[in-house]
Parts: sequence; structure tokens; C-alpha cells
Amino acid sequence: MRKIRNELTNHQEVLKKNFQLIEKSVIEISKIIKKTIKKKGIIYMAGNGGSATDSQHFVAELIGRYKKSRKPYSSVSLSSDIGTITCIANDFGYENIFSRQLEALGKRNDLLIAFSTSGNSKNIINLLKTSKKKKIFSICLLGNKGGQSKNLCDYPVIISSMSTARIQEMHQIIYHNVCSLID
Repeated sequence: MRKIRNELTNHQEVLKKNFQLIEKSVIEISKIIKKTIKKKGIIYMAGNGGSATDSQHFVAELIGRYKKSRKPYSSVSLSSDIGTITCIANDFGYENIFSRQLEALGKRNDLLIAFSTSGNSKNIINLLKTSKKKKIFSICLLGNKGGQSKNLCDYPVIISSMSTARIQEMHQIIYHNVCSLID
């Protein structure tokens, strides 16, 4: 019982500490996504581990629905295609699993949303460099101090916490509220 109470209290503290950042980010990210949709761009997302599932979850909300039925929004999780990921990892290295996909698929009016709790994953860093080369606007949902990714993306959102679980929970709060605004 005490352990659960401590976890919930910690969650509450991290939310309170990051509340204004989250509120501002939800509004800005919603505007950027709406602009991308209006220009008929595709929203690409990527992450590793739990962040991979966050990218898949966010894409599912955009293609399916969040709360209300609406037309689907063009979005792709670069973390989803195991055949492509393992081919690229085998032939070009794991550090290129996302950048190679964006190089093939991405275009100027598209949007990239990258998830990384550390901001230092080599495959995310390479993805952001490819995004810059292709002039694709990038948003990063990060944690800790943002790592190397904070300087490579156009709009970094850095959750102030050292806990991977708390960072991912705050990322989920962000993208669920973004979905609420764009519905």
C-alpha cells in the first residue's frame, strides 16, 4: 500500500512540476499537427522500447479516433514495421532504423514526432539529422535534460524528471490532450 501511495505521489509531483510546460506544449503541438494535416502532410513518429509503444499509441489515436469519430489523420509509426526495422538494422546498423525510413518516405510538409526519455538514443539522433536534411519539422518529447536531441529538433519538450516511468506518463498526458484538442 505504501509503495503504491509513493508512486502515485511521485506521479502527482512530476505532473505539478511540469504542468505549465505540458499545458503550453499541448497547445503548440496541436497547432503544428493541425497545420500539417491542412497541408496534407504525414505525421511520422518513432521511439525505442516504451517510447516505441507511445509512438504507436499516438498514431493509433490519430488514425482511429480519440473520443469522437472523425476522418483519419495520415500518420505512421516508424517503430512498427518489424520486417523493415530488422532489415535496416542488419544491413545498415540499428542506429539507422528510423532515419532510413524517413529518408525513403518523408517530404517537406510532413512532421516528425520523436519520443526519447534520455534524448541520447543514436537512432533518434540520426532520425533528427535526417529530418533537418529533408526540411521536415520535428517535435521531440524528451526527459531528463533532453540529451543531444534537444539541440537537433525544432520543438523540444523536456519533462523535468529522471524517472523513465514518470517521463513516459507525462508524454502520454501530452499526446492524449493533443488528441483532445485536434478532435
